[in-house]
Amino acid sequence: MTSRGLRNRNPGNIRRSTTRYKGEVESVDRAFKSFENLAYGYRAMFVLLHTYRLKHGLRTAAEMLRRYAPPVENQTEAYIRSVELISGVPADEPLDTLCAEQMMPLVSAMSRIENGVCASPGDVMRGWEMFADDYSSSSAK
Repeated sequence: MTSRGLRNRNPGNIRRSTTRYKGEVESVDRAFKSFENLAYGYRAMFVLLHTYRLKHGLRTAAEMLRRYAPPVENQTEAYIRSVELISGVPADEPLDTLCAEQMMPLVSAMSRIENGVCASPGDVMRGWEMFADDYSSSSAK
């Protein structure tokens, strides 16, 4: 059976909100967003984590993940440890959200935890490329 995140093409299980992302489509899911394809879903994850850094001053993966997967609905500290173990990205060191070498493994690990299967490297790469194209010179959603 396919996970909810993959059915919605939302590998990060980003909740519905007033924020609209590129590639977002009308969702039939009452709680989570849906995207045209997985690459747009990964792009949205990169955008969201970048926003955490810029607007909320969150500098480490651990800080970002405490907001992304709050304790009211997750085992947050276990989530952080799992992302660190899978990605190899140190949870408590400053993170550069514009660095593919840090962000692609981080987002891939988050997707694996959210969906129970390894992320498709091609989809993650396409999501990163779309994000990088938009955020190297502007702040498009």
